Amino acid sequence: MRWRSWISFHGPWCRGVYRVAVCGVLSAVFFSSAGSAQQSASNASAAGQADTAETLRILLLRVAHLEAEVKQLKAEKEGLSATATNPAAVGEAPTLSSGSAVAGSSAAAGGSTVAGNGSTLAGAGNAMVAESATAPGAGADRVALTAQQAADHVASAAQAAEPMEGMPTAGLGSPIMRIRGFADAGYSASDAHGTTNSFALGQFNLFITSQLSQQFSVLSETVIEADPGSNLFGVDLERLLLLYRLNDYFNLSVGRFHTSIGYYSTAYHHSAWLQTTTGRPFLFDFEDHGGILPIHSVGISATGLIPSGSLGLHYVAEMGNGRGTRTAIGDNPVQNVTDENNGKSVNLAVYARPAAFNGFQAGFSIYHENLTPPGIPQVGEIILAAHAIYEKPKFEFLNEVVMLRHSLPGGAADVHSTGFYSQISRKWENYRPYFRYEFVNVPNRDPIFPDVQLNAGPSFGLRYDWSDFVAFKIQYDRRNHRGEPTTNALGLQLSYAF
Repeated sequence: MRWRSWISFHGPWCRGVYRVAVCGVLSAVFFSSAGSAQQSASNASAAGQADTAETLRILLLRVAHLEAEVKQLKAEKEGLSATATNPAAVGEAPTLSSGSAVAGSSAAAGGSTVAGNGSTLAGAGNAMVAESATAPGAGADRVALTAQQAADHVASAAQAAEPMEGMPTAGLGSPIMRIRGFADAGYSASDAHGTTNSFALGQFNLFITSQLSQQFSVLSETVIEADPGSNLFGVDLERLLLLYRLNDYFNLSVGRFHTSIGYYSTAYHHSAWLQTTTGRPFLFDFEDHGGILPIHSVGISATGLIPSGSLGLHYVAEMGNGRGTRTAIGDNPVQNVTDENNGKSVNLAVYARPAAFNGFQAGFSIYHENLTPPGIPQVGEIILAAHAIYEKPKFEFLNEVVMLRHSLPGGAADVHSTGFYSQISRKWENYRPYFRYEFVNVPNRDPIFPDVQLNAGPSFGLRYDWSDFVAFKIQYDRRNHRGEPTTNALGLQLSYAF
């Protein structure tokens, strides 16, 4: 009676699942008993009882499995209306709420968290975690799927008792692949020489997660976007990770991930809807958009807590192929398959989230690799980054600084490049005005990025959350460049999650 009351309490669709399962059990018992009555008297009783008992055991396991899925669905539906600000554990299913922005752990693969603008996007991995989202209607689709699965299980209980050949299982069922999407479109106008005012499609982003077991999960992020020069679409597998979670102190991920340099790199991924502004700071822009940092890495990453009590210390340790040598802005130097040399990149990061100061995070990272640009035997690269951020649902204050050093062979003087940004915003109802100032300065004699030079200036903007999953933004940018006129740009953007 208590189980039936539980089903009744949680709505008609739960009772539908319950009725299908119970009718299947009664039908199986009836037909099994009828079949056994037609067998010989010597062995009919024993065989019939064994078949009935086995059938009942299988069906009861399926009913228990369905009950667990019903509980999970109820928790997911309740999560849609909740606003979370604390980092999510690795492997949890991501959820979205109105106007969320990606934030969170430095674990590009292991525990990316989405924060800012009102909620968290808990990813099965590094940190949007990085932390997918549960958009409207997804719960109803899942309910329909569960009911259909119940009917299928009851109709072929004996066959369903064994997993399909070659199919991995998680608990009593097969892995469930969850797909969430993000996209944006906009209009931009600039007085920069050689540019035109244009409408533009942004990124079409598919975020996929699947829980393989209590310890293993998969995360992938695929982006489709058009090249500004050719207008042709291309497909990029931005992240692909197999994640292993041992405990809070050790999480391992293998594949392609966002390098844990600073904060923005792993807190905000490839969706414009998840960010407060229309785009990323130039300092943390992607490699094929002209950015100077190795945002993506292919290799292995370990993340976890450092026993530190209320100080909330975390660590990240990463090793990968590093990046290839870029020859021009727009190149994509991520080494997905083959490393251009035998050296490997190494990145170490430590950050703190004090329990007494909720929403605050501070940390630093150090990255090292060796580059082999054309005509130069080897260039040593060290990147030092530090950040201090404060994020709450209605307020954010982000600050980061990066120093990049290139060591040249033959006793030549090292080349130092510096960059920083500061961003602040405040939300009133559905409106969030924001301001950001950014600065990147690369000397002309730098052997890797001589074309970047100086890029500095302010950005002013307003984000309006039109609905829970649609945001409109307007932003003005003013940029100073070394040896070139100051430029002004105005951008409009409509971004959404589905």
